[in-house]
Amino acid sequence: MNIQWKDIQALVPEDGRSADFAACLAAFPVLELAKTTPQDPRYHAEGDVWTHTRMVIEELLALPDYRAASRADQEVLFLAALLHDVSKHATTVIDPVTGAIGQPGHSRMGAIDARVLLWDAGMPFEQREAVCRLIAVHQVPFFALADSKRGLSPEFIVRELSCRLSLPLLAALAEADMRGRVCEDRDRVLDHIELFRELAREEGCYGQPRAFADAHTRVSYFRGADVHPDYALFQEPGARVTVMCGLPASGKDTWVAAHRRGLPVVSFDDARAELGLKHGQNEGKVAHAAVDKAKALLRERAPFVWNATHLSQQMRDKTLDLLFAYGAQVEIVYLERPRAELLRRNDRRDTSLSNGALQGMLRKWELPVPTEAHAVRYCPEDRPVDRPVE
Repeated sequence: MNIQWKDIQALVPEDGRSADFAACLAAFPVLELAKTTPQDPRYHAEGDVWTHTRMVIEELLALPDYRAASRADQEVLFLAALLHDVSKHATTVIDPVTGAIGQPGHSRMGAIDARVLLWDAGMPFEQREAVCRLIAVHQVPFFALADSKRGLSPEFIVRELSCRLSLPLLAALAEADMRGRVCEDRDRVLDHIELFRELAREEGCYGQPRAFADAHTRVSYFRGADVHPDYALFQEPGARVTVMCGLPASGKDTWVAAHRRGLPVVSFDDARAELGLKHGQNEGKVAHAAVDKAKALLRERAPFVWNATHLSQQMRDKTLDLLFAYGAQVEIVYLERPRAELLRRNDRRDTSLSNGALQGMLRKWELPVPTEAHAVRYCPEDRPVDRPVE
């Protein structure tokens, strides 16, 4: 039996109390693997991942920012700290020549693994996604003002992150992460985190998203346009496109029928059916047919729906790059249902997608973030389907 949200909430200590680490391991057995996962001693002289995780939580509980946070934010921070390295065991690589230890991609994979764990437990959507977004970028404040691997300015990074999550919570998690380890550059990185906070305050986005002149300026800026957030960028008229996103059987077709009735629909499933192909069969031909239909609609500047799973960032980027190249105004609609309901629905559908294949898709489950489009609507089971979040 899966652990329930109320049991997970009970893991978060009341003010002044210590964490019950035995209970944490019982709630998330995958963390037992952290006990035997090594780390590079240059950055983690304290030892294995579980030793580090415990130290991070102890430091977090002592932070003034944590103690001053609301109970809901404390739950987010505690779980982010507990699960921030949940995927290090699966990403560990050891150089056979030098013996150097690395865990490339552990933050991104950790966000996905945490999402699945907390989804199955029934954690409220907004809190769960706050946890996962923190995990995905929990190390960024270490380096944002020193050197960006993506070649981005510190201002860009702070602005972008502020539109995705709470920077005070991210800074608190990063500080606890750095305090909860033994390494030579600890004080230098803690200085970077404090400078990260100061830059966010200067930008007016420490605790709220960076303000933009309008949605088009915002999405253009984050896609690399040379514009300033405070000055509106003129938008050429283009197609208004609704991009659906969610696991199979999450209700995308039903939502489209209820909220976008009468609009043309670009769908890989429809293209597959028209071509007489099964799921996973000649997907290149399927994609070509769907893209050709989308291009024709974009040239006409006609409104339409692009109905697909769009589960990973990589999958969405392919669609979004095409849409924005044609000057489209894009809204992403994300739908979600519990695992048991998805599997039950999928069993009843006339589809070649097995439940096993559906669950395998969870390894790529990355939700859209507000910086990806002009608007993003999150429609999980615990929220009315027409409530927008931008």
